[in-house]
Amino acid sequence: MDRWHYLALLGACLLVTLPLELGLGARVYRRPARLAATVAPVAAVFGGWDLLAHAHGHWSFSDRYTLGVRLAGLPVEEWLFFLVVPVCVLLTYEAVGALPDRRRSASGGAATATGSPAGRREAERA
Repeated sequence: MDRWHYLALLGACLLVTLPLELGLGARVYRRPARLAATVAPVAAVFGGWDLLAHAHGHWSFSDRYTLGVRLAGLPVEEWLFFLVVPVCVLLTYEAVGALPDRRRSASGGAATATGSPAGRREAERA
């Protein structure tokens, strides 16, 4: 069971943040091109950083807590980490930004477009 810990933790992160998409209207999964454009640079930069650190012996991974499948020398779970964590952060950011819209809608007030995620979403809908 230990070998599944890292992967299980990543799955739990996605599961815990899923209600932000479904219930609070984060709209992260509904815009896959924007999601990919956000996550790809993060995965590339931090994946490269991990590859360098691992190659120089500054960073290592326990075979006890990973499945043992490696891509370019890094465990597959590490690559997934660079996808899952940014997605969870975006879900949280967008859900928090949607809260003012939800409050205004509940009170019958008009939303205004601002630089916030909620304001941008409102402008996109218009």
